[in-house]
Amino acid sequence: MERNITDNGKFSSSLRGKGSLKIDIEREMLTSDGKMPLKVQTEISGNELLCLFGHSGSGKTTLLRILAGLNVPDKGYVEFNGKVWFDSAKKINLPPQQRNVGYMFQDYALFPNMTVERNIAFAQKEKNAGEILRLMEIFGLTELARQKPHKLSGGQKQRVALARALAAKPNMLLLDEPLSALDYEMRIDLQNEILKAHQMLNSLTILVSHDIQEVQKLASSVILLRNGAVQAQGDCAELISHYPENRNTVIGYKANRCV
Repeated sequence: MERNITDNGKFSSSLRGKGSLKIDIEREMLTSDGKMPLKVQTEISGNELLCLFGHSGSGKTTLLRILAGLNVPDKGYVEFNGKVWFDSAKKINLPPQQRNVGYMFQDYALFPNMTVERNIAFAQKEKNAGEILRLMEIFGLTELARQKPHKLSGGQKQRVALARALAAKPNMLLLDEPLSALDYEMRIDLQNEILKAHQMLNSLTILVSHDIQEVQKLASSVILLRNGAVQAQGDCAELISHYPENRNTVIGYKANRCV
């Protein structure tokens, strides 16, 4: 699929893919520097693995929660694959369960009193034991099926959370810094699990990350957020070449790690 870099996050007419996500929202955020508006207007192809990249407080997690239906914009419009999720003018705001989104939290949010198998099965709308077994096999969890989260490593918890997100057969997968709590070597290994999950889903995956190497390995496209607004949209190398001021640093990270 052809991707063109554009200012202010707006795609050119060459956008192709399995439907699209249309966002035009505003919301006031409370940050460590005080109140700041989040204003995002963009369109994303429906089968991208897109990364939201930017400083802490730039609006990445807030935008992710808005898409999931966990936060409500002050005004605006969100549409995915032709279905309106939010429209302030028409007073439309679909609850999370009607959006069919898989959301993976930073701390994974596993149920401590449930086994690995039951954690994954909890997300299913229609119970299918065979599908749970298949997911556990794919993510290397079969031998851990009867274990509870407190006995799992960080990487194992991450794989359980990914499997649980996929068990719901979501239309969109949202990952909020899923590897941030892991050490460097484990993060590198588990990036492949995220790619595997995206390929299984065959739809839109949106990942929040601060790691420029992670972005380059995983993302088919990137949205650069600064101060609550989309500064640019494209792939990592294009962002650097399109914005010469970012050639030496991209939000504090060395640009030579992104080539």
